[in-house]
Amino acid sequence: MSRTKTGSCLCAAVRYTIRAEPAMQVICHCSHCQRQSGSAFSTIIGVPECALEVIGEVRTYNDRGDNGSEVLRQFCPRCGSPLFSRVAATPGMVYIKSGTLDDPRMFHPQAHIWTKSALEWVSIDSAPAFETNPGG
Repeated sequence: MSRTKTGSCLCAAVRYTIRAEPAMQVICHCSHCQRQSGSAFSTIIGVPECALEVIGEVRTYNDRGDNGSEVLRQFCPRCGSPLFSRVAATPGMVYIKSGTLDDPRMFHPQAHIWTKSALEWVSIDSAPAFETNPGG
């Protein structure tokens, strides 16, 4: 992934620029990501908050993850696209839904997390897999 990347919600009312390489690229199988994404999992890149510039209004849903940690789930109030998550357990990081990147093909998962909630028909590839969060 080259240094500067851009993305947006479905209606493009919210645009963003990332000015850093991702600290992580994961597939999250937790039950909250399943519900929030409307799918079997969520594809996420983590970057330092200071590397993300957002233009446009986002709304926030205050959630608690499967491990009880506060999760602020941010989305476009116009089209409803999920965009960012901010997790109390990892201050200073923001997690971006990789499908909102202008070129999502650059997403290459390094791990699967919360696999204890993975749906039985989902194939876990050769990337490392963790039942919850690595180290937690």
